[in-house]
Amino acid sequence: MRKSAIAAVVLSSTVISATAQAREIDPAATADPATTIAGRGFGHGRGMSQYGAQGAAIAGKSVKQILDFYYPGTTTAKATGGIRVRISADTTDGVRVGAVSGLQVRSLATGKVYPLPRATTRDQWSIDPNGEHGTRLSSYDAKTKKWTLYKTFTGMAQFEGAPVIGLVLPSGAVRKYRGALRAIDVSGNHLDTVNVLPLELYLRGVVPREAITSWKPAALQAQSVAARTYSVYHRNRASGRAYDLCDTTSCQVYGGYDSEETSTNKAIAATAGQIRLYNGKPIIAEFSSSNGGATAPGDAPYQLLKADGWDAYPRNGNPNVTWTVTRSAADLRATFDVGSIRSLRVLKRTGVGPGGGRALTIQAVGSKGTRVLSADQVRIRLHLRSGWISFPPRALDIPINVDEAASR
Repeated sequence: MRKSAIAAVVLSSTVISATAQAREIDPAATADPATTIAGRGFGHGRGMSQYGAQGAAIAGKSVKQILDFYYPGTTTAKATGGIRVRISADTTDGVRVGAVSGLQVRSLATGKVYPLPRATTRDQWSIDPNGEHGTRLSSYDAKTKKWTLYKTFTGMAQFEGAPVIGLVLPSGAVRKYRGALRAIDVSGNHLDTVNVLPLELYLRGVVPREAITSWKPAALQAQSVAARTYSVYHRNRASGRAYDLCDTTSCQVYGGYDSEETSTNKAIAATAGQIRLYNGKPIIAEFSSSNGGATAPGDAPYQLLKADGWDAYPRNGNPNVTWTVTRSAADLRATFDVGSIRSLRVLKRTGVGPGGGRALTIQAVGSKGTRVLSADQVRIRLHLRSGWISFPPRALDIPINVDEAASR
């Protein structure tokens, strides 16, 4: 997954007044050209590089060797149980599913299960709010085009029983899921959809969305262990919540039954139950698409800063080892809020990797002052692939400085 990045170093942004000698420039009257930004990698860079895992697998490394490299000092253990995943695509105030043989509804308050009849024209069922703390179950008749109340519950309820259940999304599209689809009050003001299923079945909808399914078995197996470990780590910290993980890049991308592929199902089965521990506890097994040639440091002792030769290994197909983008003068002014930009400079780097390594802090000098931001703040505001960036010289009346090649 490509996890949403958390800044390696986060600084509060500070504006320093320009010196009295600084020439004020009206941004509206200045025709600043676009700025070219050069970068490496895609994502936060902590933990496993997914393209790096593929490179290592091409080189003949085993899944254990890959995991030992990216999560040093960790050990292997087994995990079982289930997982609860909030389905972000269902923005309705309830849970609507297609009628299918074997479908049941369970009251979460009493645990009682009610088999649902399968009439010829009854093609959908829906759990919706009923008062402040209750739910109601209704069926839709395709012939009459009407919803009919079937049963009410004190508390929440869920659909279960069928091997695969089709969730009807607001657009009318149907997305299939294994396990149960639960209507639950997550935010306190409406019902959300939470998919509850065994951990191993959940991974079938994660690994093919987080990795390329044609990759080497060892790379897909490493992704399976990382995703499983990440899931257990967050499950252990979800006490009191109605779900363990979301289904987007903010957690791990999860597509349900429709995403399953044979190659990734085999990788999950080959590593069944395997997770990684540090000091006896599941690690936060972060991963990102590409680290650009060096892993990024994190707060955990197994999140080390070190060179990674697998990330750009020949034939691993990594398109994000190096890249360039352009951003307009307006983008830069909005990012740094110091008026017309006079210079951009990387103040500090990690010191490991090409060009001095991943950027940590960036200074912008403008017509209205100076501001220092973390590289991750700049990455987010300018929508960049990573925080490993530099600013090549550009032609301006007031020149842009070349950033330092090494950390200081």
